[in-house]
Amino acid sequence: MEAAADNQSPSSSDVDVTPRGASSAVLRALQLIQYDDSDSKLQAAKEIRRLTKTSQRCRRLLAEAVIPLVSMLRVDSPQSHHESALLALLNLAVKDERNKMSIVEAGALDHVIRFLQSENINLQESATAALLTLSASISNKPIIGASGAIPLLVNILKHGTTQAKVDAVMALSNLSTYTDNLTVIIETDPVPSVVTLLKSSKRSSKTAEKCCSVIESMVGFDEGRTALAAEDGGVLAVVEVLENGTRQAREHAVGALLTICESDRCKYRELILKEGVIPGLLELTVQGTPKSQTKAQTLLRLLRETPYPRSEFQPDTLENIVCNIISQIDSDEQSSKAKKMLAEMVQVSMEQSLRHLQQRALVCTPTDL
Repeated sequence: MEAAADNQSPSSSDVDVTPRGASSAVLRALQLIQYDDSDSKLQAAKEIRRLTKTSQRCRRLLAEAVIPLVSMLRVDSPQSHHESALLALLNLAVKDERNKMSIVEAGALDHVIRFLQSENINLQESATAALLTLSASISNKPIIGASGAIPLLVNILKHGTTQAKVDAVMALSNLSTYTDNLTVIIETDPVPSVVTLLKSSKRSSKTAEKCCSVIESMVGFDEGRTALAAEDGGVLAVVEVLENGTRQAREHAVGALLTICESDRCKYRELILKEGVIPGLLELTVQGTPKSQTKAQTLLRLLRETPYPRSEFQPDTLENIVCNIISQIDSDEQSSKAKKMLAEMVQVSMEQSLRHLQQRALVCTPTDL
């Protein structure tokens, strides 16, 4: 489905591939959409969908088709028009902020919400994809949050098709960046369904990234933390993303675990430790994004026996912190893996320091006359 690509920034594949005859095709589509007869409108919707599938220029030129397309979504319109008009609007909105806002302003949201509850699976999928695309607009986030769409998205996350579930969690991730929507989302108890989707997804996938994004937002609430801890394999799934996810997914995962541990260290420390988090955290301190590195180091400090700095005889270095944690781990496999990784990190650090000293020596050595 065309709209699924819109939850991210524009990609190099979204180039203007408008054919030479597109100008006349655009004019023809705009004429047809204005006609009163249903066949012309349906033909126009299909043509607009085709023209706007890959062309940003056509999305701009066909912006004035938004209002007549939204009118095709009404209950009194032929059912055959609904999906075609919705898909045309979907393509018009992809990577076009003005069209996203215009579609909502034209009243499309009420119709989309109605379609989310449809027994027609195709229409339900298209409506979920439409909300994903429209929710990428900063201006639309509060409007969608107040519209009643969030509980319906969570219901799709529980009972929808696989594609609809993916689009629903991505839409929720978009909506969760607007603070007022967080309370509405947590009230729908989304964490069990998000964890279920995460566990069935490849850890390095975009879906896993968005699942962890929602989880990170939800564990800021006590209900979210309790729900994640109660889910069988829930914390483990987040730890696995921390180890194998995309750079952004790993940032969300370590952020979620840090939020949990900071909220109640005594309650959650052992739960996080027993899922084998240490090797992944060690790797993040070196290879993660700047935010991931800081969060991983902070979480390591919280996971040791005491989170407070040691005396001058036991400096608060990463090596000492990890050694302290390793000494508490019951699992031989996890302890061995963590020790090996720590040794490799120390070796890398020593090599980097040696190279730095060599470079300084070269700079400071006078050149031969």
